[in-house]
Amino acid sequence: MANNSMFFLGFVVVLVILVLAVLFHFIPFGMWVRAMASGVHVSFRSLIGMRVRRIKPDKLIDPLIKATKAGLQLNITQLETHFLAGGNVDRVINALIAAQRANIPMAYEKACAIDLAGRDVFQAVQMSVTPKVIETPVVAAIAKDGIELRAKARVTVRTNIERLVGGAGEETIIARVGEGIVTTVGSSETHKEVLENPDLISRTVLSKGLDAGTAYEILSIDIADVDVGRNVGAQLQMDQAEADRRIAQAKAEERRAMAVAHEQEMKASVQEMRAKVVEAEADVPRAMAEALRAGKLGVLDYYQMKNTIADTDMRDAIAKASTPHGSSEKK
Repeated sequence: MANNSMFFLGFVVVLVILVLAVLFHFIPFGMWVRAMASGVHVSFRSLIGMRVRRIKPDKLIDPLIKATKAGLQLNITQLETHFLAGGNVDRVINALIAAQRANIPMAYEKACAIDLAGRDVFQAVQMSVTPKVIETPVVAAIAKDGIELRAKARVTVRTNIERLVGGAGEETIIARVGEGIVTTVGSSETHKEVLENPDLISRTVLSKGLDAGTAYEILSIDIADVDVGRNVGAQLQMDQAEADRRIAQAKAEERRAMAVAHEQEMKASVQEMRAKVVEAEADVPRAMAEALRAGKLGVLDYYQMKNTIADTDMRDAIAKASTPHGSSEKK
């Protein structure tokens, strides 16, 4: 009987230890006590549900304590829903507290939507309180007189909470400001106008409403630096002159090639004519022989013709010999 009692007592002790171990595993009593001491009611059922859903209770309990102390009316179910959706609960609570301190109206659902959209909601609230300065890269633009100007601007922006979800980012602001600088400089008659009044760029760009559709509100655009670059107009004229020179040179080469081809053609024609003359001269003896045989040409006629040819050749030789000497005497 005593052995049975001891066995039963041991079984009860082991059972109690197992039950306590399971309870301590599923219910973090230390965190529960901390929550109750902070005025946050969290049921054992909620804690057990977190363990079952593999959620670390401190990821939700600590932000809930922080929100309650800040006067935000939230419950554990709302935080758990946002956490299971992939959101950052602690960042959302910090953003809500910062917005409350800065008197910026922001609902919990709006903060969760901004966080789930991939935006840093806490940083957005901070930028609403303290505007951010975005510095654009150097933007090159050309005035109407052909002078290039290089301008750099500083854009002061503030987060627009209402347009934070679906609004364009900093890259769009920088691109639009750069476009405004190019438009303003390009419409100026001379680069001196821009150098004398840099605020002309700021006024023109601000009047275009560049923050439309973006997640920011542009407060000011300040031109940090304006430098004079190349004389693009003169460079273009030089390039045009060089192109015209090359075109004229190409046309001259074309005319020269045509002249050379015409000269070669004339030489070929002369050679062809000479060949025909030689051929005709070769036919003369044959024709004379034929005339002698046919009796159409007498021997005296032939010798008279030979004498005439010899006399002509002699006169040509005398004329060729005396022409340089006569011309030198005239000189």
